[in-house]
Amino acid sequence: MSSERGGVLPGVTRITTKVPLDRVGVIIGGGGSVIDMLRRRLGVSVKVDSATGAVVIEPLSPSTPVANLLKAREYIDAIGYGFSPERAERLLDEDQVLVVIDLKSYVGDSENHLKRIKGRIIGEGGRARRNLEEITNTYISVGEATVAIIGGFEEAEVARQAIQMLIEGRQHTTVYKYAERMMAGLRRRKPSLW
Repeated sequence: MSSERGGVLPGVTRITTKVPLDRVGVIIGGGGSVIDMLRRRLGVSVKVDSATGAVVIEPLSPSTPVANLLKAREYIDAIGYGFSPERAERLLDEDQVLVVIDLKSYVGDSENHLKRIKGRIIGEGGRARRNLEEITNTYISVGEATVAIIGGFEEAEVARQAIQMLIEGRQHTTVYKYAERMMAGLRRRKPSLW
């Protein structure tokens, strides 16, 4: 019966994740504002260990849907990957996903290769990242060895493919044209949303 009331599963009492220590303050927010927002919006309690970066997410009541705990974890993970709380808040909406690309799986542990690839993804003055965000209607964060994307499922997939093309060495103009073509195809399939 409880599964009929929004996906509550008996026995699911907590979800954990871990964030980099330098992002703990952002997750807590000024005066606990981020944690308070999650409590109000999702009905979850968030406890952060500032010494280890461990985060525990628990329901405030037995009627809190498990989906809300998962959304809270994804939101916190996004902040851990470098997004601002405002940008990460998009994940709390329906049909939004967080996609993470591990750059080391493409270039190994070489710092020089990582730096070069990140430079291609970010572009001069952040222009390449900004262009991809605008074309695909996503948010993109480039970290030490990861690239994280927030957006609708199909839009985030287009952004992921475009970033993979940049990693493979394709020219920026080729990548932008590809992303524009794919997004035009999405708009044709979903005209009521655009």
